[in-house]
Amino acid sequence: MPVVAIYPGSFDPMTMGHLDVITRAGKMFDRIVMGVVANPSKNPLFSAEARVALAQESSQHLNNIMVESFAGLTVDFAKKHDASVVIRGLRAISDFEFEFQMSQMNKTLYPELETVFVMAKLDYTFLSSSMVKEVVMLGGDVSTLVPQAVQKALRGVGQT
Repeated sequence: MPVVAIYPGSFDPMTMGHLDVITRAGKMFDRIVMGVVANPSKNPLFSAEARVALAQESSQHLNNIMVESFAGLTVDFAKKHDASVVIRGLRAISDFEFEFQMSQMNKTLYPELETVFVMAKLDYTFLSSSMVKEVVMLGGDVSTLVPQAVQKALRGVGQT
């Protein structure tokens, strides 16, 4: 039986850290579904459709990854795809407390779902989508921090 995992997140925008996590996780699981959370109340920089397209283009070299958007509970998204694993990236100890609480809630709602934490590559421990957005808005260069497709999309937002 193939092991299916989900990798949920806002990916607004997708960073090299996200791409690194999904690339390494892709070696551990038969299939991974990146779930782009569609939550318009968070005032995203890119629409859910644009984030899906950017994630698809950025991960097209990975043959066991698919990308789609979802709204609602992560566990419902996992059930829809018969996933038994949620992938979560950790950059620092400060991420762990929130991620641990979320994994326990998911386990309570869907006992068959395991959470696998993938540690960020040292090069990306400081990197977040929020930081990328701030640097772009202030005219900074994020070309080494985001995939090329995202870099192109950000040109309309600020200088990259």
